[in-house]
Amino acid sequence: MTRAIGLSPRFVSVSMMLALTALGLVASSSRAQPLPRSSPEAQGVSSERLIEFVEEIDRRIDTMHSFMLVRHGHVVAEGWWKPQGPDDAHVLWSLSKSFTSTAVGFAVSEGRFDLDDPVLSFFPDEAPSEPSENLRAMRVRDLLSMSTGHQDEPRMTQDESWVRTFLAHPVPHRPGTFFRYNTPATYMLSAIVEKTTGESLTDYLQPRLFEPLGIDPPRWDKSPQGIALGGYGLFLKTEEIAKFGQLYRQRGLWNGRRIIDAEWIDLATARQQPNGDDPNSDWAQGYGFQFWRCRHGAYRGDGKDGQFCIVLPDQDAVIAITADCRDMQGQLNVVWEKLLPAFSDSPLPENTEAEVELRSTLEGLQVDTGR
Repeated sequence: MTRAIGLSPRFVSVSMMLALTALGLVASSSRAQPLPRSSPEAQGVSSERLIEFVEEIDRRIDTMHSFMLVRHGHVVAEGWWKPQGPDDAHVLWSLSKSFTSTAVGFAVSEGRFDLDDPVLSFFPDEAPSEPSENLRAMRVRDLLSMSTGHQDEPRMTQDESWVRTFLAHPVPHRPGTFFRYNTPATYMLSAIVEKTTGESLTDYLQPRLFEPLGIDPPRWDKSPQGIALGGYGLFLKTEEIAKFGQLYRQRGLWNGRRIIDAEWIDLATARQQPNGDDPNSDWAQGYGFQFWRCRHGAYRGDGKDGQFCIVLPDQDAVIAITADCRDMQGQLNVVWEKLLPAFSDSPLPENTEAEVELRSTLEGLQVDTGR
């Protein structure tokens, strides 16, 4: 078994047993079970504040598609802007990256490869004839943390091998020292998982992640070489996004069984790379292993046009959002301004009138085609 550098020996041995659990017992007991529902007040969330949030985000953000709030493991609010609905699988764009990171976590725990393995070691037949010192130094963890050493992203085409294109791209910075958001780096993670497991990313994740969470085999688009895109191209329903966030909020536990070791969850969602110093930007709070750090002690996966899976450990909450908007910071600003004040540390008195109004507001949402 390969030693998992950066992870404890216990992580590797215990996670091997977890993988077997994910392949059998968890899948059979969890399949297709929805998250439990609750009134907001029972979980310490104000229905009145939720109404303010929904109205504000509908007013300020163009083309919202869905919203789901989970508190203490219970869905307390959910809504879809018609014609979107709960059964629609939505394109995740770069939120897909967090799922690719999870596949890497499984593969490392099973000893398939190591976080500090050189990227070149997986693709000797596609490497440049004289790789640079920086390319030789690039590791799996550098792909995960968007610190490959590239100054700009490699440009993939339909005619060339995407792996070969990536490896041929100049690496002017020492890997691990320079943050550059890099979707092709996530594609390389997908290629590494496929190379070392003999399975596509989707097939590999199906018994380990998707089935335990009750997610049917999803669509995940592929490169011309037939490898899952990794950095984008995954389609999931809103509640499936929320389940993924809740699994991370529970640090790998699902229905009382461990799916992913907590050590991997902590590593993937911690600040692995600095990415700016603007205290008001949620794109400058640090980057983990395909997860963004946020203000207010939160972290998230996100994707183009406003796809979010936001985990708030301090509030024991998860927020799933899909959209087709152009102001992603604006979406997060509304979350911080309107949702954070809705949380209480203990249950609130039932507010039937506000709950009825909230339900009516959520049921009446629809996309404003006039914007």
